Amino acid sequence: MNPKLLFWVPALLRLALVGVLSALVGWLATPRDGFAFAAMILLYFVGTQLHYLYRLSMWMDDPSSTRLPDGWGAWTAIFARLYRMRRDDERSQAELAEWLARFRQAMRLLPDGVAIMDDVLFLEWCNPAAERHLGLTLERDKGMRVTNLVRHPDFIDYVVLGRYEQPLTLSLRGRKLVVQIIPFENRRQILVTHDTTEAQRIEEMRRDFIANASHELRTPLTVIVGFLEIASTQKELDPATREAHLKLMTEQGHRMQRLIDDMLTLSRLESADYPLRPELVDMRALVEDVAGEARALSGGRHEVTVSIDGPDLMGSPEELRSAFANLASNAVRYTPEGGSVHISWSQSERGPRYAVSDTGIGIDQVHISRLTERFYRVDKSRSRETQGTGLGLAIVKHVLLRHGGQLSIESQPGKGSTFAATFPAA
Repeated sequence: MNPKLLFWVPALLRLALVGVLSALVGWLATPRDGFAFAAMILLYFVGTQLHYLYRLSMWMDDPSSTRLPDGWGAWTAIFARLYRMRRDDERSQAELAEWLARFRQAMRLLPDGVAIMDDVLFLEWCNPAAERHLGLTLERDKGMRVTNLVRHPDFIDYVVLGRYEQPLTLSLRGRKLVVQIIPFENRRQILVTHDTTEAQRIEEMRRDFIANASHELRTPLTVIVGFLEIASTQKELDPATREAHLKLMTEQGHRMQRLIDDMLTLSRLESADYPLRPELVDMRALVEDVAGEARALSGGRHEVTVSIDGPDLMGSPEELRSAFANLASNAVRYTPEGGSVHISWSQSERGPRYAVSDTGIGIDQVHISRLTERFYRVDKSRSRETQGTGLGLAIVKHVLLRHGGQLSIESQPGKGSTFAATFPAA
């Protein structure tokens, strides 16, 4: 039944009852006594309604399902209905608050930046990624205009022109960002930022890898093809010249073979389809073999010493040999004749440690962070002289990653270098 009827029908019945009682009292008593009695009953009835109206008014100032007043008569049904409505409203508010908390938590975990602004670009909320990308602080910058916070000419032009169909790419705070404003509702806009710095770096590395690999393969192929053309057009070459050409072609063929082998090794180390199959490695025998290869490469031009005082290691013998041999051969190649190379395997505070120290030409600090990149060379002319492929340290890096190790480099130009691979203590 309609709540208004629930209220007024009993009220009308009470009024009729009051009228009947008043008439009865008037018939039994004097008219004056009957009128007084009827007035008292009417006042009681009106006072009761006013009391419940007052309690209802007080509750509406601070509604809560736990403090809703009890009623009498028709008020019982009204208060019961209000209780159910308030309880449903509180449940809806609790669910909304929970969903809002989940939404904000999800927004905080997003790698992309999200900032919510009003229709005149005043900041209302942003996630931590947007704070990092744009240099914002929500507590400090909330309520401020975004164009006053991000003072980049391209961004301001993008906002002023209002052409939000296409995203904006800009360099900000040393990062490459893709920024786009998305209008929603009537008075809200979303600013989305995506950091493409790492993707662009990887893309540049890919392009550099292809260009460098093509260059490294083209050089020996050019030499081989050139000498073959000479041999085919000049059939009367003297034996000494022919022998020199064959020697150079053989060297360049071996160089190309080493490059391809290193590229295949690096590709295999990066592949998820090539799992590590660890076994207990006799580190004394492995390090002594690597030292023997370094002495053979030196040909007596350097003093190569070894110290072994570390435990055996769980890992791949072939991969560890490849990484250790690369570090040792680099030390020999970049150390002038008469210098020294020391190879050590020891137990350090951080775990087992393989180190190669030399008295070679050293490396400037600006190059150290990029040494493990493919084909990165400090001195290209020197690398050609040493017959390096430019992939050795990249192979070392990936072998150590597969074994949980870390590569550290200490070097001073003209004084030598120390390359150390440290493995977990466990």
